[in-house]
This record gives sequence, structure tokens and C-alpha cells, in this order.
Amino acid sequence: MSERSSVAAEAARLLYSGAAEEYIQAKEMAATSLGAKAVPSNYEVAVELDRLADEAEGGERQRRLVEMRKTALGVMKNLSAFSPRLIGSVWRGTARRGSDVDVVALAETPAGVEAALAGYDVLEKGEVTFKGGVHAYHIKLAVGPDEVEVVVRAPSEYTVDRCDVYGDVKRGVTLPELERLLRVDPLRRFVPRRHSR
Repeated sequence: MSERSSVAAEAARLLYSGAAEEYIQAKEMAATSLGAKAVPSNYEVAVELDRLADEAEGGERQRRLVEMRKTALGVMKNLSAFSPRLIGSVWRGTARRGSDVDVVALAETPAGVEAALAGYDVLEKGEVTFKGGVHAYHIKLAVGPDEVEVVVRAPSEYTVDRCDVYGDVKRGVTLPELERLLRVDPLRRFVPRRHSR
């Protein structure tokens, strides 16, 4: 195994175990612990993380993915007036133990979104600021065994961002697209074959 591959595997292990939360942190910790100079791309670490999750979770991982997508569907139906979009690992098909469900909802203010989610157990909510100073409002819900993070963004400020991990556009799926996905191919993955940067 090359030095770069070893660092990617160790960084993936650190992320999977929860010893690191961010890719950059995991790569730095892995390189330091291995005395390596080579640093893999986020994509290389993601491939290793996916492999590790498959090994550790087996068929349960696929079952959980379908259940998490169904959880997203239920939340998105409640948010249908706000153009909801499923993003993140549940959209990509790479969800693993500890993953949450990420949904973006478009609204000028969070009040209507909060009203639409009134039947759910709200764990936390508040303003968040993303890269580039983009402001949004986030609502974290407990839905059965899952945590769902709904990010409310103003329609005028919503842009489709580039993924820091895979290098592609984080398009996600809309409510009708998710309904079709669950009917036709509930385990479909949305991961580029190679790093596109």
C-alpha cells in the first residue's frame, strides 16, 4: 500500500470512529501518526471511508439507507411548499452509522418551515453561517432513530454548491425525484466514479 493510500485508510478510520470530525483534521492526524508527507484527496478518503463502512456494517447499511430515505420523504412531504431537496450522505447513498438526514428548504423566513415541522421533536434550531458568509437557519429534528437537519435558505440566496469531498455539484433530489428513487432504485448511489477536480 502506498503512503498516500495508508494515510487515506487511517483518515477514514479516524472519521468512522469519531476521533475526527472533518476530512482535513482526519488527514492531518493520519499523516502525523504515520509520519507521512503524502496527503490524499478528500475523494480518496471518502472511498476508504465507504469501504470501511461496508465492511463494518454489511447489509444493515443498505437497509438503514432505505429507511433514512423514507424518513427524508416523510419530512419533505411536510415541507412540500418549500421546495425541499435531500442532500448529503443519504442522497448520495453513502450514509453510515451515525449519519443524519440533510434537507434544504427554501423560505424567506423560517416561521413557515417551523410550522410545517410542528409535529416533530425539535432538538435544536438557530442561525448558521456557511462558507462565503451565506446565512441560513437550521432545525434539527429527532424522527424515530434518525436525526434530520433541515436547513432553511432564502430562495434568492440558494445556490447549488460544489462538494468538498467529491468535487461535483451537490444537486440532491427533490420530493418527486425521491419518491421515484424509492420506487425504482432505493439503493442508488450518486457518487462520481473519479474525483472531478
